[in-house]
Amino acid sequence: MGKPKAPRPVADNEARAVARMMRISPQKLNLVAALIRGKKASRALAELEFSRKRISNEVRKTLQSAIANAENNHSLDVDALVVSQAFVGTSISMKRFHARGRGKASRIERPFAHLTIVVREVEEKGEAA
Repeated sequence: MGKPKAPRPVADNEARAVARMMRISPQKLNLVAALIRGKKASRALAELEFSRKRISNEVRKTLQSAIANAENNHSLDVDALVVSQAFVGTSISMKRFHARGRGKASRIERPFAHLTIVVREVEEKGEAA
């Protein structure tokens, strides 16, 4: 009994990984996600390895997880993987207060974000000379 199995959220030649509650604003995280969108997985890993952004290490771990999911769960070829999607969503925002002059306080918001990376297996095209 029970309910029927839910269909896969991605296609058969795709795999994904999700990192939730990353302590960075979605706008800043989207700058790093834009670096790897549409690139081969190996090149995207190399760019994240040498990026100076603080969050790039966590983005690299998420990309490695998506590659491992593709290899182990869906039997896809690692060398033919391309980052087809890398999108950012908003999460909670912690509200904090900062003491100001004359007995006042101002509000500080500490945002969190979610990151989803989808890798797709593409067939290698024959390159002409």
